[in-house]
Amino acid sequence: MHDPSETQSPARRMATALLLALPLLASLPAAEAAWPEQPVRLVVPYAPGGGADNAARAIAGKMGERLGQPVVVENRPGVGGTLAEALVAKAAGDGYTVLYDTFTYSVNASLRKLNFDLSKDLRPVAMTATAPLILTVYPGVQARTLQEFLALAKQRTAQIRYASYGIGSAAHLASELLNQDAGVSMIHVPYKGGAPALVDVVGGHVDAYFANASSGLSYVRNGQLRALAVSSKTRLETLPEVPTVAESGFPDFEVLEWHGLFVPSATPTEASQRLADAVQFSISHPDVVARLKGLGITPATIAPAQFPDFIRGQIDRWSNLIRERKIVLE
Repeated sequence: MHDPSETQSPARRMATALLLALPLLASLPAAEAAWPEQPVRLVVPYAPGGGADNAARAIAGKMGERLGQPVVVENRPGVGGTLAEALVAKAAGDGYTVLYDTFTYSVNASLRKLNFDLSKDLRPVAMTATAPLILTVYPGVQARTLQEFLALAKQRTAQIRYASYGIGSAAHLASELLNQDAGVSMIHVPYKGGAPALVDVVGGHVDAYFANASSGLSYVRNGQLRALAVSSKTRLETLPEVPTVAESGFPDFEVLEWHGLFVPSATPTEASQRLADAVQFSISHPDVVARLKGLGITPATIAPAQFPDFIRGQIDRWSNLIRERKIVLE
């Protein structure tokens, strides 16, 4: 018998084959679209212009280049960062809503009643940067080294006052850790932000302040504050003459303000991995490195795979100190 297909043109035969294959193709699972297909929202828990916001914006641009979609910074300040944390924790797990958080992430569960579970609802993606603190004093304080300052604190028990930018902040907990390690009792004076804290230390209304490097460095350089020590294990490149707290008699002392990315726990692994890759690309770029160092911030040195363990260690460390020092929100 004659087969009609033998007299069909090649184009006609191809069309016939596609029609016959349609039922088979319809039964196959739809291929997943490549992520990301739209801009990524990077939620920052702090107001524009601060250290975390400036760092996030420095990093976001090159992340967007790597991802092929813009990474748009959105500021959601309030309640010690928990407004932004809750927003992201409850967002769709599609990789398009990402949290850019800092040190306070590791203390919020110990200080506040949360309507979400940090350990279950959010997943660490990658560390972006770290920043040491500089222990500064008002120039009128009669101490030029950390040991002289602590000797003064012991002579004037409960009279040395130190500033912080809020209860549970890195500046607060670094000072309480020093209180504990050195056996002194400096009095905490919390402020609503780093700027008013600096104003009062410069004015001599409080004696000391663990200032973050990005805001405190200029005051040290122009002589308005005296630097006694830095909180990292290594000296700052920009203040090589200032020793670390560890060098000054407390070898285990290290406090770093860290920054990192988190996503809702349901976020696909592929999206998390691409975000982590974009972070590594960005913080390795010479332009970003220069911008971060200009802010007194160092690009992260730990790999994304190590970040979850780092976060667990931070939560354990600071929850223990908060309990031991009986720290509560006022």
